Amino acid sequence: MGKRKKSSRKPQGPKRNEPLPTRFTCLFCNHENSVEVKMEKKAGVGSLECKICGQRFQCGVNYLSAAVDVYSEWVDAADAVAAENREREGPPRSSAPKLSSGRASAPSRRIEEEEEEADYGGEGVVADDEDYD
Repeated sequence: MGKRKKSSRKPQGPKRNEPLPTRFTCLFCNHENSVEVKMEKKAGVGSLECKICGQRFQCGVNYLSAAVDVYSEWVDAADAVAAENREREGPPRSSAPKLSSGRASAPSRRIEEEEEEADYGGEGVVADDEDYD
């Protein structure tokens, strides 16, 4: 009983890396595989365009950049614009004024229940005097 010799194993080739995707889901129309990224590394420009809604975006790229990097910059830019719009609009305002109903609010109910419990005399409660063996 021993190990197999290493010479009996066949040498394996290099592991193949799957290529990174160049088509993504659109942030605005939510169609899958509708956004196509094109990269011109010599010009240093990465661009993407949605085939359904026509949304476009361009950003700078370097020799290490991939299509995923252009898409992630687009996502970050869209989030930044949305956050800026939210700040400009301010906090959400309700259009209808608050009306008070004739009901008691929750804290006052809790106080009323505690007062009722304090008045409870233990009616219907029978003490268990018998010992169990």
